[in-house]
Amino acid sequence: MERNEALARMQEEAALWSLGQTRASELVDTACDLLVAGLDGPNLAMLAGIHGRHADEEVPELLEAALADLGLNYYPRGSQTGQEAVLRVLASRVLAGLMSPMDLATWAHSTIGHDGLALANRLVELDDVYDTLEYTDMTEQDLEGEILAEARRIVGTPGQDAGGAQAVAP
Repeated sequence: MERNEALARMQEEAALWSLGQTRASELVDTACDLLVAGLDGPNLAMLAGIHGRHADEEVPELLEAALADLGLNYYPRGSQTGQEAVLRVLASRVLAGLMSPMDLATWAHSTIGHDGLALANRLVELDDVYDTLEYTDMTEQDLEGEILAEARRIVGTPGQDAGGAQAVAP
């Protein structure tokens, strides 16, 4: 795996982990990939050395420092900045054809909700449209097109460090 690809994967996995969307052992595996790609750092090496069965306990203690070694953002568990980062990751996956538009809207609605992250508001509203689609002039393709447009907007929106969450600048 190339260095930049490995770094991007670690940033995505760290964001996903902050919302409980991936396992701690995935972060350990990604840390190993970073070492293989030629990146180094004492905290990264310790993260990569965690045994899979201890990942849930030990990753939280090392992750922030390992990400700092790499110049990557750290998102505290459940933070607003973590939500924004995961939303961008999932929107990118939709645009790459790795996730359906409906799944993105459903995720935003169930994870963030109506009173959550402003960046996700339109997706949450569009998820509601699925429930009433038969009573509108829209087709499912029209709705998916709107979700795709929203995904493009989200991916193009620069990150914000809102909500008092801690982040390490790249």
